[in-house]
Amino acid sequence: MKNKVIIITGGSSGIGRACALAFGRAGGKVVISARNTQKLQEVGQELAAAGVEYLAVTGDVSKEVDCIRLIEETVVRFGKIDVMLNNAGISMRALFQDVDLEVIRQLMDINFWGTVYCTKYALPYLLKTKGSVIGVSSIAGYQGLPGRTGYSASKFAMQGFLGALRTETLHQGLHVMIACPGFTASNIRNTALAADGRQQGESPRDERKMMTSEEVAAMILEGTRRRRREMVMTSQGKLTVFLSKWLPGLTDKLVYNHMKKEPDSPFK
Repeated sequence: MKNKVIIITGGSSGIGRACALAFGRAGGKVVISARNTQKLQEVGQELAAAGVEYLAVTGDVSKEVDCIRLIEETVVRFGKIDVMLNNAGISMRALFQDVDLEVIRQLMDINFWGTVYCTKYALPYLLKTKGSVIGVSSIAGYQGLPGRTGYSASKFAMQGFLGALRTETLHQGLHVMIACPGFTASNIRNTALAADGRQQGESPRDERKMMTSEEVAAMILEGTRRRRREMVMTSQGKLTVFLSKWLPGLTDKLVYNHMKKEPDSPFK
């Protein structure tokens, strides 16, 4: 990653923060973007302390103008883009019959349209460098998860978009990777939306049993270096993807029973 320019959305916490430090320590020049200016500055201080050259750009990926500005400021500062890491995301936890449709719109705006906007305006520069577009997705992009209809929809859409882009640019040297962590101890779980759009607060899962953000970041970095196509990061995730293709009915039952075991699950 030496002298590569890496843009990371959702860079103020969790996987985004960990990726910023991992890519920076590997020699990259890192651009971090997020809505929370204070947290972004704190990550910037960590990067500076690690000797990483960085740029922090406050912005909301659901707003096209903010994504345009992110790309423009990156190019003004560093002159190129080598990696567009679409990490910004938000989750939800509610039954579809109960959820306010505005919650699903919000998830699509951030998870799907945020990826589309950033990739669209970064693409001319990525084609010049034969760089990488990375989407941080989820098993929810392969298998619909009950209680997370909007999240699954946004990740299916992201993966379809990136898969089509990969095929379109097949002979132009662009690397496209879909990275699917398992359940991760990151801020996305605490900021997941409930049925009425309010933040869920504390995660219903035991964070001690999850992947750490640092583990996810190390795998994304290695996948970028190797120009991997897809990365499903846990054995449970790989099994789910495999079964969903060959035994979809069984997979639905297994996933339902698994999600039913969550504390305060809406499934009885």
